[in-house]
Amino acid sequence: MDIKVIAFDADDTLWVNEPYFQDTEKQFCQLMEEYLPASRVAKELFKTEIENLALYGYGIKGYILSMIETAIRISGETIPAPLISKILDYGKDMLDKPIELIEGVEDVLQSLQGKYKLVVATKGDLKDQHKKLHDSGLGHYFHHIEVMSDKQQEDYQKLVKRLDIRPEEFFMIGNSLKSDVLPVLQIGGHACHIPFHTTWAHEHIDHKIEHANFKQAERITEVASFLS
Repeated sequence: MDIKVIAFDADDTLWVNEPYFQDTEKQFCQLMEEYLPASRVAKELFKTEIENLALYGYGIKGYILSMIETAIRISGETIPAPLISKILDYGKDMLDKPIELIEGVEDVLQSLQGKYKLVVATKGDLKDQHKKLHDSGLGHYFHHIEVMSDKQQEDYQKLVKRLDIRPEEFFMIGNSLKSDVLPVLQIGGHACHIPFHTTWAHEHIDHKIEHANFKQAERITEVASFLS
């Protein structure tokens, strides 16, 4: 591989993220149990999230708005203000969570720094992702930070163009086959999937990937072996 740039997804690749969403969802479902069973509340919330992606994008702030919208809808617009306030508190708690790095991340970045141009390519809220990167202490390893509204082929094509490289010189590492792997392979780049123990349902795919440029790893510390 003639790799010049290695891009890392952020959430659940560099640091823990999805478990915080799942914990908040449980709290929200319990809060709304007087209106619907928890399993129904979860389905309604997921439906709202997906419908709102085009408006709010990915991230905690959009998730807070989706929780509030779901609460208003399933309560028949009768939900009291104190419960809305409680939902806002859930979101603020998520935004204030400390950064928990994935094991081995910093060792990998240290080993790659200077050999490749390292970038972050992640979805989410711009301010929140920059804050998390700052709080993580990892910012100095990266040449470029790209917070993307989505991760489709055209988004990666724009990123590759900004980095002034060819797609075959780009290597993406992330926990989502749907967002971090498939579109990169489709533009001619290289991608490595490192699964996290829990993944948002929207990021699941139902087929196996077989591609010459695709790598599969169990943990991030295996990445160096693909590049040697």
